[in-house]
Amino acid sequence: MDNNDILIRLRYALEIKNKQMAEIFELGGVEVSVPEVTQILTKTDDDEDGDQILCTNNMLDSFLNGLIIFKRGKQDPKPGQPEPPAQSSMNREHVNNLLLKKVKIAMALTTEDMIELFEDAGIRVTKGELGALLRKAGHKNYMECGDKFARNFLKGLAIKYRG
Repeated sequence: MDNNDILIRLRYALEIKNKQMAEIFELGGVEVSVPEVTQILTKTDDDEDGDQILCTNNMLDSFLNGLIIFKRGKQDPKPGQPEPPAQSSMNREHVNNLLLKKVKIAMALTTEDMIELFEDAGIRVTKGELGALLRKAGHKNYMECGDKFARNFLKGLAIKYRG
């Protein structure tokens, strides 16, 4: 599953309009116009050379950060604390894990909510497995989130929020 597909599925699941998508990108620090959003969300076959704009890891990361701000508001640093450093760009293998973490934060989902989303999509995930997916890369119990888990998570989101 590529980054464009993730955005398409996330947009569908959360019923986000193109204008809102552009706003979310901007909140995350990336300037994207509404026509460019349309080009990002347009599926093209690999055979044809379409007008699709490929969503880079940095663009997806910025979108997910913007989604958190869009849904929960900007978090101001506490007095006396420095501004938190910008997150480093994600590696290809960690995209799905970051998707789970940041959507969990943006939608204020609990562990039980996430397990329920997976169950709605027809997949059984234990608390331990979910914890491993949400851990920081490099942790001894870290587990990489495969495309199947990410797809089912987005499917569960669509079932819950589109009902």
